[in-house]
Amino acid sequence: MIGNNKMTLAPIVLFVYNRPWHTKKTIESLQKNELASESKLYIYSDEAKNEDERKSVDEVRAYVESISGFKKIIIIKREKNWGLANSIIDGVTKVINEYGKIIVLEDDLITSPYFLKFMNDALEFYQDRKDIFSITGFSFSEKFMNFPKGYSEDIYLNIRPMSWSWASWNDRWDGIDWEVKNFHSFVTDKNKVKAFNAGGTDLSRMLTLQMQGKLDSWYIRWSYHAFLKKQLTIYPRMSFVNNLGFDHSGVHSGYDKQNIYSHSELNFDSDFRFAKQIQVNNRIVNNFNKSFNIKLKTEVKVLIKRIMRLWQ
Repeated sequence: MIGNNKMTLAPIVLFVYNRPWHTKKTIESLQKNELASESKLYIYSDEAKNEDERKSVDEVRAYVESISGFKKIIIIKREKNWGLANSIIDGVTKVINEYGKIIVLEDDLITSPYFLKFMNDALEFYQDRKDIFSITGFSFSEKFMNFPKGYSEDIYLNIRPMSWSWASWNDRWDGIDWEVKNFHSFVTDKNKVKAFNAGGTDLSRMLTLQMQGKLDSWYIRWSYHAFLKKQLTIYPRMSFVNNLGFDHSGVHSGYDKQNIYSHSELNFDSDFRFAKQIQVNNRIVNNFNKSFNIKLKTEVKVLIKRIMRLWQ
């Protein structure tokens, strides 16, 4: 636990589009965070892709204009449709370069009242540990994770970054090769592909789809950069975030009968401990990342669609 008296809080950046109900739930939970009134909130609203989405985009924009509860609210309305990947790359780059650190959310995430505290405290505590790439407030349920007996830490490390809430520093964000110029040398090296897929076998498939022009994902290129740099992500043992995107409103809905992604009990504990020298626990990493392993069966096409929706 770290006090916030002398800490400069990271700005929050929220990316929204055409889901009014989800956006409202995301902001309402964020407003209940104990550090909300002390935090700057940037909201990036993408322009409608077509006229069919005009009404819902306008509804989202009208709602975000009405909110309060933060130190300062800055709304950026795109004048054309950037797409999520380009909008995130541009928005994050501008804000993180100005402030040196950032907390990022998308419009389908419910947060605990202590989410901002966890993220800011972790940013402060681990800023000088250069092998830490990012921090997330999300985790699967403890039942799913099946932590090793005797594991007493409040956090764990993973080789796979997480986009369902994340925070990072500008020196980790700078230098990402968004064009993935070394893709050919990577994809033809079986050992490198295998190492990348230790974070889930969907990773190399997503990267391939990206390079084939069949996917436009900032996340997979961000994850690939973390892999190349051999950097790690901090996860809370108990999640400070729930994902609302599994409510039958997306193309992936209905695939999982028991959806592990949406069944994490929110952490309402404000007292958590960080360990400076914490290292990767392979059993925990395997438990987490196995949920992203693609099996070569008839469900592959369905799973690919789900992954494309999740990680764009």
